Amino acid sequence: MTSPDIAHYTYRVTWSVEDEEFVATCLEFPSLSWLADTQVAALQGLEALIADTIEDMRAEGESVPDPLSERSFSGKFNLRVGETLHRRLALEAAEENVSINQLIVRRLSAS
Repeated sequence: MTSPDIAHYTYRVTWSVEDEEFVATCLEFPSLSWLADTQVAALQGLEALIADTIEDMRAEGESVPDPLSERSFSGKFNLRVGETLHRRLALEAAEENVSINQLIVRRLSAS
């Protein structure tokens, strides 16, 4: 089984006021980070750490997370809301002559 291309993961490099260095993080590996004096060095350090982590995970028989960019999404998710909010959304949807789903999609799309 081949490892995902580490370049396909979702990275972020930001300045850490507390550490006075750049910190690189990866959404697919939330427990990992790397500090460095430059953005490039922080990203390169984290990529190397992730490559080592993937190698260790494979050796231990653990599953490696797929990059978010390579995952498929159905377009569906379940959401539980309280009775009061459900009622309010149903009323608002009825007033706008749309389904609750259409009302919520419209609101999420406007964000």
